[in-house]
Order: sequence, then structure tokens, then C-alpha cells
Amino acid sequence: MTIRIAIIGAGIMGADHARIFATELPSVRLQVLCDAATDRAKALADQLGAQDVVSNPEAAILRDDVDAVVIASPDHTHAALTLTAINAGKPVLCEKPLSPNMDECIQVMKAEEALGRQMVQLGFMRRFDPSYSDMKLALTDGTLGQALMMHNFHRNVDTPPTGFEASMAITSSACHEFDVARFVLGTEFKSITAFAPAGVAGKVGPVFMVLETVDDQIVNIEVNNNATYGYDVRGELVGEKGSVFLNTPVTSKYNLGFKGYESYPADWRKRFSEAYRLQNKDFLQFVRSGKTSAAAADAWDGYCSTAVAEAGVAALASGQKTAVSLIEKPAFYK
Repeated sequence: MTIRIAIIGAGIMGADHARIFATELPSVRLQVLCDAATDRAKALADQLGAQDVVSNPEAAILRDDVDAVVIASPDHTHAALTLTAINAGKPVLCEKPLSPNMDECIQVMKAEEALGRQMVQLGFMRRFDPSYSDMKLALTDGTLGQALMMHNFHRNVDTPPTGFEASMAITSSACHEFDVARFVLGTEFKSITAFAPAGVAGKVGPVFMVLETVDDQIVNIEVNNNATYGYDVRGELVGEKGSVFLNTPVTSKYNLGFKGYESYPADWRKRFSEAYRLQNKDFLQFVRSGKTSAAAADAWDGYCSTAVAEAGVAALASGQKTAVSLIEKPAFYK
């Protein structure tokens, strides 16, 4: 069965998804690339052999020659386009966040429940990263015993020249840590505290968060969007019997000028390339079988990440510990 994919958004993420489907996975066809910048979409289509280029995302989703949809458009469009795909009965892989707004996430969940089957997979690709998989396995197979703490840091080279605020470190960057910590620990958060140390003049400084889980574990997250030296994600899961560190894949070590060193990538794509490939492979299996895998993030996970992010922004503004309030988990997602 060849799955015909429509990709909504031909920017960095959309282009990466298109390349993975076109060059790394079998039995899939790039049927439609959709972007408001049709010249950009056309150039990508010519490069990867996509069948068609359009500018209207709703029309792309509703086409009879499209079996499944990947949404990599701007964040504020995600929920509405996901609802269009659900109503059309087409499985959708939606980049994070499902929505910046919790109410919109709930609307998506209600639409799935009304349809009677899960249609949405969220692009929390770290769940498929081999190092995080090892970390989770060490907990679930009893190697670490009871989980006590999880340490995380997430560093980017720099922020865009304008428009980036400290709160965006929580809503745009830390959402990956929110989700993967929930996934590894198998729990939910009950509170968050957020701090913003002073940064270099003219640049947004780091944001440091401390979260408590409903199982009384502590998770801390540092996000530094102006680290300058490279893209760097690290983590440690601490259990009663020991700990597990994330091991970043390293392909080369340099010996030059009386020094030995390893280089950092400029962004997330090289670090998580295998995670993206495994995620997209899993999505194709979801399209074929209609069954979600144990690793995949669903609409409930998208809602929870947004809820934690909203509480984190409130905590940063108030300087106070803030409760993470979740609706009761629908039986549909249990």
C-alpha cells in the first residue's frame, strides 16, 4: 500500500519531513506540498519529486488523492488544520504544539472521540530517540528502581534578531522536555516554578524551571536559546539504584592545534535525525493499521504539554510556584 502524503508547510520542518518521506521510507508518495510561498514549495517539489504544489491547506487536506497529512505550518494554524484532517477521516502527524491554547487542544480531542478512533500523532520525536528510549527502558525494566529526579538542558545557538521573549523558551523550546519527561517517567506534572537569570545585554537569557510530578519526583529544565556554541541537549534520569545519562551521537573527533575536540551541530536536525526518521516510519504504520504505538504522542499528550507551558508562562511572570491544572483524562485516551 503506497500512502499518499500531503505536507502543509514547506519551511524547515516541512522540508525535512518531505525529504524523509521521499528518500528514506518505502511505500510513500509525496502527493502534495502546500505553502503560501508557492515558489518555495515548487522548488522543494522539484527537488524531491512531489506530484503537486498548492497554496490552500484546507483544499490540500480534502483532496481525494491524499491519504494522510503532515502539518508543519505556523503554530497558530495547527489545531484548525488538524480538525480539518480529522473531519475528513485522514490521519495527521502534527508538529508541536497541537495548539498554543488548551481549549483548542480539547476541541481536537473531542473531535477524535466523536469519530471513535485516534487520528492524531504529535511531533514529539524525542520519544523515538534511541538515547531517550534507553533511559525509559532502564526505568521500566527495573534497572534504576524508583525514579527520583530528571535533569534536562536544552541549548540553541541564538534567537531570531527580533520578537523572541523569555516566555517563548517555555512555549516553543521546553515543550519537548515537558513531553519527554512525562513519557520517560510515565506521570503528569502538578506544579512548575520558572526563573529567568539575566542574559547578555540585548539578548534573552536562560530560563530555568523546576517541576514536581504527581508521584513526587523533581524535574528541572534549563533552556538557553542564546548559548552561542552550538545546539546541545543533555539529560540524566536519577533512580534509587543509579542514573542514566543521554548519550549524544558523535560521528567524529578532531585532533588539531594541540587540542582534541568534538563539534556541535548548528540546530536540532542532525542531533535528532534518527528520531525523526523513526517517528515518520511509525506514523506510516499508524496510517496503515489505525493503531498508535506505545511511543507515539497523541492529542492528550499535546494538550498536557500546552497546559504545562501555560502554567510555566504564568510562573515566570509571577515568580511563584504555579499549579498545572489538567482536565480529567478522557477514557478514550486511557
